[in-house]
Parts: sequence; structure tokens; C-alpha cells
Amino acid sequence: MTEPKKIKVLVAKPGLDGHDRGAKVVARALRDAGMEVIYTGIRQTPEMIVEAALQEDVDVVGLSILSGAHLELFPRITNGLQKKGLDNVLVVAGGIIPEEDKPVLQKAGVKAIFGPGTPTTDIIGFIQKNAPNR
Repeated sequence: MTEPKKIKVLVAKPGLDGHDRGAKVVARALRDAGMEVIYTGIRQTPEMIVEAALQEDVDVVGLSILSGAHLELFPRITNGLQKKGLDNVLVVAGGIIPEEDKPVLQKAGVKAIFGPGTPTTDIIGFIQKNAPNR
């Protein structure tokens, strides 16, 4: 019997934000839940993230941000994914994102936003339920 395909997740830190402890905690939790995880490291441009998602053929892109540049960076990433034909990739985000910014990001294609203190089980469950089947 063939083993079920693992969900493949790209965890990325866009912009100049240098704090990545939360992203590493989430990446480790996703890995421990049986997902294949690629972590890009800090200070990634939207174009670098889109290209990595394309090259790695991921199911999910997880964005982590603390710098406040989410309204500028996240739409550039979701638009870039669309332009590359990756509109089936699930995009989720975490970090410091004010409530009033969440509808803007959701309209741009971010399907879920997880704030500080969100249990990793909630993130895992959302991804397992919503990652595209291939």
C-alpha cells in the first residue's frame, strides 16, 4: 500500500523582521504532526517566497510577521502566487496583525490568521482540514 501524501508547507518570514522564534516553533509543530516543512529563514522578499513555493511545489504557505508590514507584503505574495498559477495553495499567516487589518488580508487571499498564543494544535488542525488535496 502506498503511504498517504504528506502536506507540504513553506514557512516564510517576509520583510525585514528578524524575529523568527515563533515561526520555528510552528514549523517544528507542523513537522511533528507529519507534514513536510520547508523554512525559508528570515528577511525574504515576496518574490523569493513565491519562487520557493513554486520550486518546492507546496500545498501551504505560512507567513510569519511581527514588523507591521503585512498590508504591504502579504498581498504581494498572494498576487505573486496567483500569477505563477499557484492559486490553489493555502495561505495562512501568524504574528502581530491588528484586527482591523484582517479583513483586508483575507480579501487578498490569506485564509487564516493566527495571533500570538494560538495553540499549535489549532494551526495544525486548520491546515489539515483546508490544505488542497492533490
